[in-house]
Amino acid sequence: MDIRFLESLVAVVDEGSIAGAARVQMITPAAVSQRIQALERELSCLLLSRAGHKVKPTDACCNMLPRARRLIVESKALVGDIDDSGLTGTLRIGAISTALTGMIPRALRGIESVAPNAKLHVTPGTSIGLYRALQSDEIDASIMVMPPSKIPKSLRYWILRSEPLMLIHHKAIKGSITQILTDHPYIRYDPLCWGGQLAKQYLQDNGIFTDSIFDLDSLEAIAQLVSESVGVSLVPAWAGLDLQQLSISATVIKEVKYQRKMILMCPYHPTRPKLVDIFFTQLQDRMSV
Repeated sequence: MDIRFLESLVAVVDEGSIAGAARVQMITPAAVSQRIQALERELSCLLLSRAGHKVKPTDACCNMLPRARRLIVESKALVGDIDDSGLTGTLRIGAISTALTGMIPRALRGIESVAPNAKLHVTPGTSIGLYRALQSDEIDASIMVMPPSKIPKSLRYWILRSEPLMLIHHKAIKGSITQILTDHPYIRYDPLCWGGQLAKQYLQDNGIFTDSIFDLDSLEAIAQLVSESVGVSLVPAWAGLDLQQLSISATVIKEVKYQRKMILMCPYHPTRPKLVDIFFTQLQDRMSV
């Protein structure tokens, strides 16, 4: 089975059309169609249902897609496997939203200078989703929040930074933490997120009862709403937050137990150990600047 044919199949499904897949792969629509037909003959089943210019995956296609995607990834990894330097191939990085803007860009620039032949594929997601992706070998490493439960021995991690919990509110608002939280609409950092659980714990520990008007898992969105005087919130002091630009005031909560720990996590024996080590080094170097 030709991996290129599987790549065309995945491209058609992702783009929703033969023409779209052809543009992505920079080949002709006829070539894409021929590859799909060859796969259908080899597998003795219909993979796509066609309706005009649009195509949809059949049930058989949906069943095989996860394995097809893994085969494509593994085939690309072969190049890195035969390189003694360990500085080629693709490193699959997962990152939560605040890391995408506050940590990843500078680290990627550093990697380009150290390992110019390496490629990085960044997958955004929540800490919970990325944790599962690590365990199922869908990514090689992830920047995420420290899990609240015990971490299995199959994974290892490094703490990148500890982010204190803080109350954020518009600069026009004055008062103590308790007064501000009880007197103003509360925008809640989603307690289903690991970071959001810390804010929830602080409220419980201090006997502060407030009804939230929103539950959001995007810290950037929360900060924007706070800057527009929609409400106040308890959030971690994440990398990249510019309080002055947003006209936000912040009161830091000093207790260590409410800090959100940002970590880089990977399998104990990663597929790309040298690239993971370089990525970690670049993260540390860029964060210390």
